[in-house]
Amino acid sequence: MSFGDPNNPYGPPQGQQPGYPPHPPQDQPGYGYPGAPQGQPGYGYPAAPPMAQPFGYGAPMEMPGLIKTARVLLFILAGFQFIAGLFLGIAAGAAQDVSNGIGSGDDTSVATGALIAFALLMLALGTLSIFLGVKFKNGGSGIRITTIVYASLMLLGSLVNIVNGGGGSSTFGGIVSLAIAGVILASMVNGAASAWFNRPRY
Repeated sequence: MSFGDPNNPYGPPQGQQPGYPPHPPQDQPGYGYPGAPQGQPGYGYPAAPPMAQPFGYGAPMEMPGLIKTARVLLFILAGFQFIAGLFLGIAAGAAQDVSNGIGSGDDTSVATGALIAFALLMLALGTLSIFLGVKFKNGGSGIRITTIVYASLMLLGSLVNIVNGGGGSSTFGGIVSLAIAGVILASMVNGAASAWFNRPRY
């Protein structure tokens, strides 16, 4: 059986069986449809770039570190104020009991009243410190202004204690409260505090 003359220009190419269409090369597109190059998007709409997740929009803002420090100091200050208020109240009551026992209760009642009033003031300041510290999370500019005024008054009181303390416990307490008030005030007057307390809330 003969497949024809191999030199016939109309016959099938060498190495192929007659009656079958020639196979296109593997790296060429097939007949009828243009092949898309590998790694390229197909015809139609161009491929959109991957969507980046927006950062910041709708995401909760984190409290700045200095604001967190001021908040912790307010809680610590409140603890000292509560302890001082309770101590002064107990001391005032005990002193009045002793004065009543020796018959001079009327002479010491004014001093006892002053101590009790100071103890109540310390308890009120401790409550204010706790309130401000809690409101740092969701409070607005009013909390910031109140904290600035509070820290400023505490600075003045600390300076008075240092000057009039005579090197005793009042001087030491004034130095401690001066340092705490200074850090709180510094944390409230910078740009990070303004951005935090004026941030949008969703």
